[in-house]
This record gives sequence, C-alpha cells and structure tokens, in this order.
Amino acid sequence: MFTGIVEELGELTELRALDDAARLSIRGKTVTEGTRHGDSIAVNGVCLTVVDVDGDVFTADVMKETLDRTTLGSLVPGARVNLERAVRADQRLGGHIVQGHVDGTGTVAAREPAEHWETVRFTLPPGIARYVVEKGSIAVDGVSLTVAALHDDGFSVGLIPTTLSLTTLGLRRPGDPVNLEVDVIAKYVERLTEAHRSGAAS
Repeated sequence: MFTGIVEELGELTELRALDDAARLSIRGKTVTEGTRHGDSIAVNGVCLTVVDVDGDVFTADVMKETLDRTTLGSLVPGARVNLERAVRADQRLGGHIVQGHVDGTGTVAAREPAEHWETVRFTLPPGIARYVVEKGSIAVDGVSLTVAALHDDGFSVGLIPTTLSLTTLGLRRPGDPVNLEVDVIAKYVERLTEAHRSGAAS
C-alpha cells in the first residue's frame, strides 16, 4: 500500500523489451536506500516489485497487461518518474490509501497558472467517473490529490508549488497521458451496495 506522497523524482535509465513484458531500470537515490529484492515501489502510481538493486538503480519487470493499461509502456530513457516506497504500518498516512493498481489513464486537458498555485484539468475515462467526487481523493501518476471540481469529461485539481516542483505533474503538458487510480473505498462501497440491492430485489 502507498499514500500518494511522492518521495522523489527518479529517472528511467533503461527500458528493455521482452516477449510479453518489459524490464525497467530506474535511478532513485532515496527509494533504493534499504530496498531489497521483492520490495514494492510505486512508479508513476504503478506498484512494481523490485527485482534487483545496483547502487541507486533498481530494476522491475512489467507484464504486458500493465504496459497496455498504464503509461509505463510509453516511457523512454531519461523520462522522470514519481517514486514512492510502500508505506510501513508505523508511518503516517499523509495522503490517502493508494494501492498502485491503476484504474485507467487520462490526459492533461488544460493548465491555468495562478500567483501561488496552478489549476490543472484532466480528462477522465467514463468507466471510472462515477468513483470521483468533488473534494474526494484521486491519485494522478501516483500523487494523492484532492478533486477541486468535476466537469462533464473530467476533473480539476489545484497544485501547490511543492507538488509542481517535486513531482512529474509540474512537467506535464496538455495532451500528456497520466495514470489514474480512484479511491478504493468507493469501489468497495459500490460492490457492497450492489450485493445488498440484488438481495433485496430477490
């Protein structure tokens, strides 16, 4: 489990294509400290299992389904990525519960700079729009954000200078794709209420 609080901006050093997968090598000085084979690191919001660590570079395998469903397959060497290690039980939950299981991808629709922050609008796939509510939480490329407003085809968030400078969201431009993970609690509530309604109907 993750919290959506990015620990550092890493760099993709290599993407090696395999038959039905890919192996990523990523440089991250902070997230490799104390990291071992089998540990979990979220890369742009995608939970990956560490295969090997060599200095400040770790490698992880990504299966074809993940490459198809997320933006990881479009990365090129030199790309900056958001990195977060799995949270420990004794740590503060600074953002919200993030599983690292991407629900879909959207795109940056528009950016509106202000004096002290920036409003960024994202498109939202219809299949997951029902889980997004105003003032609720959503993870964009692994960053825990609060939904500022809903639109017919997406949502907007307000980004403070810290988020703009310490995550990839400060680098994204209109048209760029992003990984989206909705609040898992909303999905469980829907599932449970569906079961309840089905039982009542029968």
